[in-house]
Order: sequence, then C-alpha cells, then structure tokens
Amino acid sequence: MPAPLIAYAHVGKTFDGGRVVAVDDVSLEVAEGEFLAIVGGSGSGKTTLLRLANRLIEADSGVITVEGDDVRAVDPVRLRRRIGYVFQSAGLFPHLSVAGNVGITPKLLGTPPAEIAARVDELLELVRLDRAEYRDRLPHELSGGQRQRVGVARALAAKPRIVLMDEPFGALDPLTRDALGDDFRELHRKLGLTTVMITHDMTEAILLADRIAVMRGGRLLAQGTPKELSRSGDAYVGELLRTPRRQAERLGSLLARDGAE
Repeated sequence: MPAPLIAYAHVGKTFDGGRVVAVDDVSLEVAEGEFLAIVGGSGSGKTTLLRLANRLIEADSGVITVEGDDVRAVDPVRLRRRIGYVFQSAGLFPHLSVAGNVGITPKLLGTPPAEIAARVDELLELVRLDRAEYRDRLPHELSGGQRQRVGVARALAAKPRIVLMDEPFGALDPLTRDALGDDFRELHRKLGLTTVMITHDMTEAILLADRIAVMRGGRLLAQGTPKELSRSGDAYVGELLRTPRRQAERLGSLLARDGAE
C-alpha cells in the first residue's frame, strides 16, 4: 500500500491548561487523491484536527506527517505554503485586488510577475470567474460566492497537492453552496488533489467526499464510506447518517402534499 499523504498517529491537543480536550488520541490517514470529509458538531475537534496538519495549531502529543515528513521537522511557514487552505469566510486581504489575493503565495515564493499574472488568469478561469471582469476588483465588491471562489483560487495558486477546507461553503446561500461544492469536486478530480474538508452537514459530506470521518468530543468515532459507516454500532454515527434520509422523506412528503392541494 502507498504511504498516506496525510497521517495522524495518536494525536492529542488540549487547551486551557489541559482542562479542555480538543483532540483525543486520534489516528487517521488520508490517501493521495482522496477527498475526505470530517464531520461533527460544534466542539467536536474537527477544525482543531485540520489546523494541526499545517501547524496553525501545534499538537501536544502524537505524530502528524504530511507527504511523508513529520510536520514538527518542517518550518511552519514553508509547510503552509505547500498546502492550500480555504477558510469559511474566504479570508481575503481586503486591501488587495482579486489578482493580488490569488497571487500572494506565488509572490512570496519569488515567482516572476509574468508567471504570477498567467497563473492568476488560469485560476480565475478554473473557478469560473471572468478574469477581465474580476481580476481588479476588491473583495468588498464581490458576492459571498465570488469571494469564496477567489479563496479557492488562492489556495490553488502554488499548485499544492493538498487542500484543507474549513467549512468552505457553510456561509453561502443554498444554490451557491451547491454549485460551488460541485465545482470544487470537479477541480479536485481534474487537478488530482488530496482534499480534507470540515463540515457539520452530513448531506454535503455524502455528496462530495469519498470517505467520511466522524468526530465527537475530540474522539474519532468512525471512518469510511457511507456504506461502511452504516455498519457502525455507534448511536451518534447512526443518527448522523439518518439525518439526510429523514430530511429527504420529510421534503418528499411536504412536496407531495402541496402538489395535491
């Protein structure tokens, strides 16, 4: 079996002098080319686990490797520049144009300006933003969906193999969220990315991810495909899996009733 691109081995993290356990002895592997969704409620530890991979937060115990390297042995700035990161609210620099935001990491890496300009145009096309219309706009001149598309483009600018996404579509309206999720899934396939996405939405996880990891109270309760998770004996995992089906049944019942009136 090939080595995983990201691996957590018995990883732990606490806050507030050890009184708050955010991540509790988690072991998890992400294969090259995989799209993994980490699902759980608020306080489950999922975002902490994500941020441990690029050392936005430092682990207290255990070992984390990225592309075979122990992250503790890698300069954190260099580590972050080789991993794409998409924030929930896009996290764009408000004083920089769209082009400036997308090109910031290649600029920090010393990429020549002409190459940066070409890369910006290429990425805007990939995320379905017209470069002539959007490259010189400031973030406040964009819609939420457009800002998030720029955030995705920025995360891809240095051609990373790995992209980490923290609730990337959660603040968007349903139609934009659905379209952007589908578009990113296609980018994941087209570019051969390895993606880890945090979400609290089980339906989104099932629709987008190859595999799902379920967290609660800092512990990894289960991991696998939806079919594999359905064999879990954990009550919380079962409840999460029933939620999309229950919502679909309620929606179907309401639509059928309204149609009959």
